[in-house]
Amino acid sequence: MQTGDFDAIPETALDWHRAGQGAVLATVIETWGSAPRPVGSLLAISGEGGMAGSVSGGCVEGAVIAEALEALGDGRPRLLDFGVSDDDAFAVGLACGGRIRVLVEPVGAAMPEALLADLVAARAARRALAYLVDTESWERRLAGPEDTALGPQIAERMRSDRSGFEGVCFVAIHNPPLRLAVIGAVHIAQPLVAMARLAGFAPTLIDPRPAFGSAERFPGETILDDWPDAGLAVHGLDARTAVVTLTHDPKLDDPAILAALGSDVFYLGCLGSPRTHAKRVERLEAAGIPAERIARIHAPVGLDIGARSPAEIAVSIMAQIVATLRTG
Repeated sequence: MQTGDFDAIPETALDWHRAGQGAVLATVIETWGSAPRPVGSLLAISGEGGMAGSVSGGCVEGAVIAEALEALGDGRPRLLDFGVSDDDAFAVGLACGGRIRVLVEPVGAAMPEALLADLVAARAARRALAYLVDTESWERRLAGPEDTALGPQIAERMRSDRSGFEGVCFVAIHNPPLRLAVIGAVHIAQPLVAMARLAGFAPTLIDPRPAFGSAERFPGETILDDWPDAGLAVHGLDARTAVVTLTHDPKLDDPAILAALGSDVFYLGCLGSPRTHAKRVERLEAAGIPAERIARIHAPVGLDIGARSPAEIAVSIMAQIVATLRTG
């Protein structure tokens, strides 16, 4: 599975557990209003002191780790409540204090290994799941968007990417990792893929031109040297994927645009001036694409922040992608 290093917390916990180190998963289940980490955020702790992820800006991690190591010893889950003072909150970058609540679960005891393995497998297959914990009975299960035991809430939470409580049941949403397919390994793509990765997206470059899509220009990145429509078919397109076309060449951009418009991608942005986009619209209309589908295209790509350099343009693109994801 391609996912940002910041997001592979369940995978890390399972690896630690299977390696015999012991592992604990800590999950944010309630927060104060200005919390640096949202509900559903994860911190994995190993019995050897390793950690991955976070549950706050640093003001409660030490206490959570201490409780996690105790939980490894007795195998019992814990619900931890922390009142964060104004001074402590300010020290980690918050304007004011408040409250944070954290669920601590040792893997293999409170959280069955098989259940965590099923969750990790679903994430690898890009299948959305919710992890449900009854905080009174401590019963646990996984549920998909079709599960109606809690009514339509699970599907609604998956659409909004929002973990939280339904009565006494905590619902942790595990949507597929976010991805960004970039058509055209041009100069703008270099800062764009770096910014995408920092924002939690797994970027993939698609460009059939060897001089552009080279490992020397994009070290460590995933590069497909296919024509864009073929590359996107290999990559896959779904509601957790954004597509950006950067080549200016209709032979390369248009097949990618047609593939994206025929899918559930949440974002499609295309580089080019208003005049370039007007010609693009004419070609799409001639191909029989309905106007409402063409209207999904963000063009010229990116927020209008007066960007000029490739890095500034990349900032504007990532800002627009995130805005579309979070606000629609």
